[in-house]
Amino acid sequence: MSWSKLKQQLEVFLSPALNGRVEYRAPGYRYLPDKSGICYILVDKKNILHMSDKTNPIRWYHTELEIKNDPDIRIPVSSDEIEAVRKGIPGTVPEDRLIVIARSRKSTEHAKELLSAQAALSKSNFIVVANKFLTTPIEESLGSNDILLNVLALVDKRVGKKRILNMSEKIKLKHPIVQYFYELRRNTL
Repeated sequence: MSWSKLKQQLEVFLSPALNGRVEYRAPGYRYLPDKSGICYILVDKKNILHMSDKTNPIRWYHTELEIKNDPDIRIPVSSDEIEAVRKGIPGTVPEDRLIVIARSRKSTEHAKELLSAQAALSKSNFIVVANKFLTTPIEESLGSNDILLNVLALVDKRVGKKRILNMSEKIKLKHPIVQYFYELRRNTL
């Protein structure tokens, strides 16, 4: 599918509140078909997402420790996760220490997922991901670990107000670019 047709289809699914504010750009290089595409997503004429540029306003993580020490990432821990830690450690351990251990384990998993998703985003071909978005159910795109699929789903008009408001806890565990587009969409409700 040509870029102009793909862009047109993506814009059809764009939420009416974001129409004119969010723009998709993917310049192609005619003589380099094996080179992965570059993606620009502009919000209010500002380049918010440029897959190959680490100087954009969204935070790009470089190490697992950086993610674990970020005060903006709050990782909720369930009682089942605390109980799993309790069973895995011999002896008696104070409850507050069990919470710290469970949160540390979960944040390590979360950091690895964020880094792998971020690496996939910088290597991905925007056109391939956009085509996948157009052919998959919106629930699958929202639940995906692919950052670009999450962004495209969040600005989609098929995601209503109730669903946006109900996903606030899940968004806290997503990459900052996904959180940015979530806040953008939530503020237009």
